[in-house]
Parts: sequence; C-alpha cells; structure tokens
Amino acid sequence: MNKILCHCKIIFLMAVLLSGGLSASCQTAADSLSLAKIISTVIANHPSVKQASEGITSAEAGIGLARSGYFPNIDATASYARIGPVQELTFPGFGTFQLYPADNYSASLNVYQNVYDFGKTHKNVLLAKEVKNLNEQTLDQVKQKLAYSATLIYYSMVYLQQAIVINKDQLKTLKEHLEFVKKKQETGSAIQYEILSTEVKISAVESAGIDLQTSLQNQISEMNALMGQSGNITVNNELNITLPDIPVDSLLSIAYKQRDELKLAHQKTALAEMKYKLIKTQEYPSLNLQLTGGGKNGYIPNLNAVKANFTAGIGLKVPIFQGTRTKYTLLQAKSAINSTDFETELIKRNIAAEVAENEENIKASLKKIDRYTLLLSQSKEAFRLAQMNYQAGSITNLDILDAATTISESSLLLFRSRIDYIINVFKLKASLGERLY
Repeated sequence: MNKILCHCKIIFLMAVLLSGGLSASCQTAADSLSLAKIISTVIANHPSVKQASEGITSAEAGIGLARSGYFPNIDATASYARIGPVQELTFPGFGTFQLYPADNYSASLNVYQNVYDFGKTHKNVLLAKEVKNLNEQTLDQVKQKLAYSATLIYYSMVYLQQAIVINKDQLKTLKEHLEFVKKKQETGSAIQYEILSTEVKISAVESAGIDLQTSLQNQISEMNALMGQSGNITVNNELNITLPDIPVDSLLSIAYKQRDELKLAHQKTALAEMKYKLIKTQEYPSLNLQLTGGGKNGYIPNLNAVKANFTAGIGLKVPIFQGTRTKYTLLQAKSAINSTDFETELIKRNIAAEVAENEENIKASLKKIDRYTLLLSQSKEAFRLAQMNYQAGSITNLDILDAATTISESSLLLFRSRIDYIINVFKLKASLGERLY
C-alpha cells in the first residue's frame, strides 16, 4: 500500500508539472500585475520621466524668450538732481540770468524697437523650437528605456515564480518519499543508502529554492524601484507574443526610421546646423528705433517750469571687426556638426548589430524550444518505462525519483526557453524602435 501511495504521489507531481506547470496557477490571484499595468505605473511615477517633461517645459519657455526679440523694450525713468553753484550771466541793462535751474527734474517713457535684424530673431526662434523637439524625443527615449527595463524584469519574475512552484513540488515529493523509505527501513526492505541519497536530493532542491527565492526578491526590489513603491509583487504569466510582421530585408530600414537614438542624432545635427547659421547672423547689421517722451524743467525762459519733451531716432549697427571671435565660433560650430554626423553613423552601426543579434537569438530560442520539447517527451517516455520496471521490481524508488526529477527539469528548461524567446522578441521590437509603452 505504501509503495502504491508513493507511486501515486509521484504520478500526481508529474501531472501537475505537465498539465499545469507552464501556466503558473499560483499567479492567478486577482492582485497579480500585468505587464501593461506595470509599464504604465513606471512611466507615470519614475523621476526620469518627470525630469524629461520639465525639459520640455523649459524648452517652451525658451521659445517664448526667443520670440521676445520681436517685441519692443519699454521702460520708464525719473530723476532729480540738485546742482550747485548755478552759473549765471549778467547783461548790462537786462539783468542777471541763470543758465540752468538748481533743482532739475526729469521723467520719461523710453521705447526701443528692433526694426530689422536680418533674420537673427527668426533663427533664434527656430533654434528654440528645435531644442523643444529634441527634449520631446528625449522624453520618448526615456519612456522606451523604462518600458524595456520593466519588461525584462517582468519576465524574469515570471520565470522565477514558475521555477519556485516546480521547486516546491519537487521538495514536497522528496520529503514524502523520505518518510516512505524510512518506514521501509524499519521493516528491513530499504537500506541506509536510499535514505542518504534522498536526503542529498532534498538538500540540493532546498538550496536551489533558496537561490530562486533570493533572485525573485532581487527582481521584486528592482521592479519596486522602477514603479516607485514597496512591498511584495506578483506578476501574471503573459506568454502569448508574436514576432513583428515585418519582412526580414526591411528590418534595418524600419529600425533606422523608428529608433529614438537615431531620431535624437538627426535632431542634434539639425540643432548644430541651426547654431552655425545663428552664429553667422552675428556678422549681419541691425536696424532699430528709439523713442523717448516725457517732461523735464530747465527750458528758457522759465527754467523751473516742467515741459513736455521727446526724442526719436533710428540707428543702424554694422559689425566691422570682432577680434576673430565669430571666425573661431563658426569653426567650433562646424566641428559640432561633424561630430553629430559621426555619432549618427555610429548609432546606425550599433542598430544594425542589435537587429542582427536579436534575429539570431530568436532563431536560437526557437531551436531550444524544439529541443526541450523533445527532451520533455523523451523524459515522459523514460518515466513510463521506469514505472513498468519499478512494478517489475527491477529498479528502486530512487530510480523512479530520478526519472520524475528529469521530467521536472525538462519542464523548467522548456519554460525557460519560452521565456527567452519572449524576451528576445521584445529585444527585437525594441531594436526596431517599436513602442513598448
């Protein structure tokens, strides 16, 4: 009866591993998190996203600042001055006259308007808009990187959760088998070697379980850091994923079109070119209008009476020599353009390498899935034969356990290969610039 009981428990373990082992039934709780929920939480709470958003706000202010060049500068001034001694002139027969009053009052409204600057302000506005575009692209890149990191951690947790389930089932079965063997030893039908061998297996499985739990807690800590929270996290198993429906010969062209890094590089080049054009405008003249109106005293014949006055004029400023500053500033700007071109070329090479690498990794993952599927099938057949031999008395309980362990290990390898396939698909999507959020 004990043999039948132990045998049934082993078969029950195999049923769990084969029929439900890849579905992680322990993760069906209502509080389990989906990948989409995790990514949305990360993007909503992560400081780097908020920091990048502030960069856009700052860039919008920069556009407004650049546009202020179109508007006049207006200010009001007022002054009082006591002057002494006051000079006087005396004319025989006419008396003595003051040249200016001792108390001098003045108030005015001053307007300075840039009439035409040969495109300087316009180029400043374009430059500020390009800075905003660059910051918006930076925000997209930050979100993409966070979503990518969250995805990798998520599927690591999926694997570890399932591995822990299998580990616990193995440990439970080994402990029940140990009790069974101890009872057999009491009747003289088992030897000490069987007990020691089972205890060694239990110790190995327990050690593996500790490592799995530690790895899972580390992944949970990393996920909590991304999400900006604390506490335990359980994730759903989301294993349904398909490859991007893109012809192989179009992968690179799609990646070059969609990758944030390349978009940023192009915008950096555009920004450097705009800076170069803006520097050249420093050699252009500028035309401006000045207007001042107000009141002051000191006018003959009544020096103390305050009278309205104004000044109006137009000025032209033509740069002639700036000590070679413009020349060398242009050289720096040109060098910056060349640097961004080299950066763009380097990014293209890295993208090409990433796409090719991820393609090969997906092919390798599919081969491993086929291999481990076959291995699992062979393990099941080996277990079936072990059952027959055990019933015939030609093998021991330890042989049965070895066959059962092989099935659980094959199941875990198959699950790991499927997780690797999913991760490689996400890596390919990321290398193509497909949005993960």
